[in-house]
Amino acid sequence: MIDINRKFCIAPMMDWTDRHCRFFHRLMTRRALLYTEMVTTGAVIHGDRQRLLGFDPAEHPIALQLGGSDPAALATSASIGEGFGYDEINLNVGCPSDRVQEGRFGACLMLEPKLVADSVAAMKAAVKVPVTVKCRIGVDDQDPEQVLFDFARHVKDAGADALIVHARKAWLKGLSPKENREVPPLDYAIVHRLKEAHSDWPIVLNGGLASLEQAHANLGKLDGVMLGRAAYQEPWQLLGVDPLFYGEAAPVASTKEAALALIPYIEEEMAKGVRLNSITRHVLGLFRAVPGARAFRRHLSVEAVKPGASAAVMADALALLVDSSADMAHIAA
Repeated sequence: MIDINRKFCIAPMMDWTDRHCRFFHRLMTRRALLYTEMVTTGAVIHGDRQRLLGFDPAEHPIALQLGGSDPAALATSASIGEGFGYDEINLNVGCPSDRVQEGRFGACLMLEPKLVADSVAAMKAAVKVPVTVKCRIGVDDQDPEQVLFDFARHVKDAGADALIVHARKAWLKGLSPKENREVPPLDYAIVHRLKEAHSDWPIVLNGGLASLEQAHANLGKLDGVMLGRAAYQEPWQLLGVDPLFYGEAAPVASTKEAALALIPYIEEEMAKGVRLNSITRHVLGLFRAVPGARAFRRHLSVEAVKPGASAAVMADALALLVDSSADMAHIAA
């Protein structure tokens, strides 16, 4: 069993952190804890498990995020996930979308801490890997000072191995999922106070962290940090994770080297029938302030979606970059 280090995590994000994205991110950081997109218990139990849960061994350490509210179904799904080789099982208690609410999971479960605790206990009984929970600080008109601390007590007592807190409320009505990631104000201080109350329990901060430096500054008060959109939209930042958080060299020397390392994976996946764009869509933000970056993005956006597109499209896009050591400058700065 892998010893989970939660100092730096990349958030589970629907439609974003699929297996191609995770493989790409792993090329730039050996140590970050990666998360899948949320997968519902119904999909795990009744769906195409290999398609939904399959991943490359290079992605370790990796956590499976589940969505559901039935303890028995969550326990079954957690066991299936453990069988696939996941290093952690995480329960989503943070997603505010209408579709998720209709399924009685996600952020609406902040209203049912006893049910969440029962779910955690059931999953803990079913697997040997860590079971964690990702939540908000509250929903709607709840008072976070009361609700978050009560919720944390329930899941901790049930055996949860860590709590990841998105430091915003979720509004179940009136805001879209996108607005729920941006409109409710951030409250990092309440997460810091929660950690003070649980010095013996790992607590990870999520929400609004835009840079590695901002994230790292929170480590003195918390056990870990989780980047979401910043990690996805500006993947070049990930080259700084291992040096800053773990005191180790990055796996590759530059962003261009990471992109080149992705080409053999592209070739292997396309041989299995994967469309080129399914992979290259994750690399569009890789180069910032690098001469030729706009041409790189345009070439991939236009050419990768065409029928018959091959891995050569990626190589041709990289050739549009002005080749210099400057592609690390924005990371070293």
